[in-house]
Amino acid sequence: MLDVTTASDAALVVAIGRWQESALAEVYRRHAGAVHALARRVLGSPAAADEVTQEVFLDLWHRPERFDPARGALRTFLMTKAHGRAVDQLRSETSRRRREEATVRDTATAGYDVERAAWDLAVADQVRQALGSLPAAERRAIELAYFAGHTYREVADLLDQPEGTVKSRIRSGLRRLKTALAHQGVEAAWTDS
Repeated sequence: MLDVTTASDAALVVAIGRWQESALAEVYRRHAGAVHALARRVLGSPAAADEVTQEVFLDLWHRPERFDPARGALRTFLMTKAHGRAVDQLRSETSRRRREEATVRDTATAGYDVERAAWDLAVADQVRQALGSLPAAERRAIELAYFAGHTYREVADLLDQPEGTVKSRIRSGLRRLKTALAHQGVEAAWTDS
């Protein structure tokens, strides 16, 4: 039987490959402090360093054949694994934080958009009601000018009325509309001219 306290690291890894828990315990005793210190330095968190340390030694238990003593010392191998896992965890945490921040930003923006859309629908309904309360001649002139996008001259031609009359009806209709909306608590965005 292998004396784990005097065996080389390479011999311990061979014993780990044969499922000897005492060999893993000895490797852990020899190198866990350095692995944990490196992980803690990279991550800045003892709990996260514990997790990385556990993963490194668990990986050695499951895949001891990945260690090649011809390529370097076991401590170097374990430290390289620890550094890689710590950096991966750090990157993952940074990405997660960025995704969460983007989600919060999008949610805040979406919430604003929904609130704004609801307000716009309510105001549009109030404008429709107020517009419906205007005399037909004023309402038709405003609809053609503001909702259909025609100029005063085009509205006059469409209604077969003088341009001055159309302007007068639009101005009078807008005043009535502004008053009706004010009674409903909606502030008009235009001013009387």
